[in-house]
Amino acid sequence: MQKALVCGSGGFIGSHLVKKLKQQDYWVRGVDLKYTEFSDTLADDFAIGDLRNPQICRYVVDESFDEVYQLAADMGGAGFVFTGDNDADIMHNSALINLNMLEACYKRNVRKIFYSSSACIYPEYNQQDPHNPKTDENTAYPANPDSEYGWEKLFSERLYLAFHRNYGMEVRIARFHNIFGPEGSWNDGREKAPAALCRKVAEASNGGEIEIWGDGKQTRSFLYIDECLEGIKRLVESDFHHPINIGSEEMVTIDQLARIIMDIAGKRLTIKHMPGPLGVRGRNSDNKLINKMLGWSPSMSLREGLEKTYPWIEAQVKAKKIGKEKEH
Repeated sequence: MQKALVCGSGGFIGSHLVKKLKQQDYWVRGVDLKYTEFSDTLADDFAIGDLRNPQICRYVVDESFDEVYQLAADMGGAGFVFTGDNDADIMHNSALINLNMLEACYKRNVRKIFYSSSACIYPEYNQQDPHNPKTDENTAYPANPDSEYGWEKLFSERLYLAFHRNYGMEVRIARFHNIFGPEGSWNDGREKAPAALCRKVAEASNGGEIEIWGDGKQTRSFLYIDECLEGIKRLVESDFHHPINIGSEEMVTIDQLARIIMDIAGKRLTIKHMPGPLGVRGRNSDNKLINKMLGWSPSMSLREGLEKTYPWIEAQVKAKKIGKEKEH
């Protein structure tokens, strides 16, 4: 039986990854600051601990795991990352986690470690045209991410690659492009656009109004969680150690994203554009490299993923409303 450690297993992607590994008959240890919020963890062992503390890292890496998945980070959506208010915490906390985990894994002779980087590492100057953003993997330099979150991710990519070169560690690095699905943040200030818009649509009365930051013409692509997990496993099982995009090439404007959700909900709503933190004008995954190196790229449509996600968020909205009514 293979053994895996999932760092950040109380979070959205990490909790889903634990489920997938258990389906593949792994023994799994999870570690996070908190337990999973929306369902019980399936991890065989779950440690509550702060990976900014090197002693906690040494404690959870108490043997040579076959695979370590490092997804723990201080992160969130545009409302958390792009305001500038959280920059120091984002850089300090996430960098410490990666520095500590790599050292702990090296000292325990862990040979294979996966690191979840981000499309936020790509230069702002290549993402000004919402219709033609450039995100193929070799465009990361000259570096100029649009956020400190992106800068920290880029630093950590280089850190993992240095451990590969100097110590022979088998690193796998994925640049995620807006992963979404059920059991993720939806109303805590760290939610990303799909969850935020699903919540706004679910809360709105038919014929009402929802607010969107910016002019709604900014573009993104969004990848459903199951496709992300498949990409992770294929990358980890490969011998490719350079950073690679895991994302969808189905690019939409934020207004289009909202209208797809409205259609799924069966609601007619007006969009009101508001000032707010936005990030780059356009971003889309470039999947040429993953096609070439892994012989695979995601195929699920955005609508199909949203059809799985919206009912879950709608149920959360209804449950919260019922809870408030009971309080009164």
